[in-house]
Amino acid sequence: MTTDQHSTPQNSTPQHGAPQQGAPTAAEPAQRPLTLRAAAGAGYFPIAFIARFPFAMMVVGTLTLVVAARDSIALGGLNSALLGLGSALVGPLLGAAADRIGQRPVILVSGILNSLALLALAYVAFSSLPDVAVLAVGFVIGATSPQIGPFSRSRLVQLILTRLPAARRAKSLNATMGYESAADETAFVFGPVVVGLLATTMTPAAPMIGAAVLTLLFVTAFALHPTAALSAPSTEAPTVQAPASALRTAPVLVIVAGALGVGLFFGTVLTSLTAFLAETGNAGSAGLVYGVMGVGSTILALSISLFPERFRLSARWLVFSALMLASMIAFGLAGGLMGLIGAMAVAGVGIGPTVVTLYSLAAERSPQGRSATVMSMLGSATIVGQSAASALTGAVADSAGSGAAMWLPTGAAGLVLLAAVANAVLGGGRSAVTAPEGDTAEDSQTEPVTARATTLAEHPAEHL
Repeated sequence: MTTDQHSTPQNSTPQHGAPQQGAPTAAEPAQRPLTLRAAAGAGYFPIAFIARFPFAMMVVGTLTLVVAARDSIALGGLNSALLGLGSALVGPLLGAAADRIGQRPVILVSGILNSLALLALAYVAFSSLPDVAVLAVGFVIGATSPQIGPFSRSRLVQLILTRLPAARRAKSLNATMGYESAADETAFVFGPVVVGLLATTMTPAAPMIGAAVLTLLFVTAFALHPTAALSAPSTEAPTVQAPASALRTAPVLVIVAGALGVGLFFGTVLTSLTAFLAETGNAGSAGLVYGVMGVGSTILALSISLFPERFRLSARWLVFSALMLASMIAFGLAGGLMGLIGAMAVAGVGIGPTVVTLYSLAAERSPQGRSATVMSMLGSATIVGQSAASALTGAVADSAGSGAAMWLPTGAAGLVLLAAVANAVLGGGRSAVTAPEGDTAEDSQTEPVTARATTLAEHPAEHL
């Protein structure tokens, strides 16, 4: 499969997960599992999927809770913004720590602290403590948010490159990128729906309590899963990492800008849609209408591996972000429920492949030993965008009406398209990458796809 790649650092150290030259390899393919599910274990995928929901519920959940408890939309919006700021400042550091010491301790510590912070907000919001206490807890929630999506990608790609037969790697890598992005997308679409259901059927604090319980159960299970050992650095050799300055290059930052636009898109769409339907007496249908976007998004994200080779990543980003923009223009012009449903259906077709493409490019361009950091940068950018957009869109809806707020998603989609144009201008030449040692010449067809993901196998001295 042809991909776009920008100066991916080469790994001159042999991968210990691959057979070394001179080692017997004849029996090895028979010992390798034939599917990723067999390699990861049947329980991995449901655990990793559910573990994403607390992260997707936080922005809307904290906003709902603070507004209900303190009767202040401004405070709720500011709290969401600080949550996003905490994620932006600390999220990449969590990724860097996982690159350095392994995922398990990082996820365990951040998950426990995050669940305690969620429960603390449920108490502090209704207490007599000053507003600054609410804001401080909101910041801690964002700062301790476990980066499940980025870490899951890193684990699965490690499994593919080291445990599956070489002939199956290309197909598995493409399918995995699509699945992971579809899982993230599903969580971001339906996480707010879960928040709404819990808040309306129980109490405004229920979403935060539910998120805390999910974090304790499923994030902890994700941390303790045997696949977490894949990311642990070897004790026999130091972890090899590119300098931190490699994270500030234009090819990396343009993807982060695209992820920021995606977060802005989610925040502006959900908030403006809710405001419009509330004004027109259809507030109860907000979750269902928003869910329409998730249907097309999930289907297209899962089908990404079926796209032809000549449909390059840079072209996909341009095409599907342009579709996002077109759907949001229709969203702004829609004057009723049916128009909104149509616009959301088209938006889903655009946003799903866009998210897949962003993470595929991130895997391709991650500097050596920095993949979890780059993936966490994208996750943090998305939550920052969603937080800021939720606050801004709510303020616009209050002051200027839902009609004005419904044009804000056009700006968010425009930013995603602008980043796609910048990415295309940067170019997309693919640098040469040697196939893993021990693979035969007949396996060379997997090399382009392996090149896109080899940087996710970030510890070259690691023994698997």
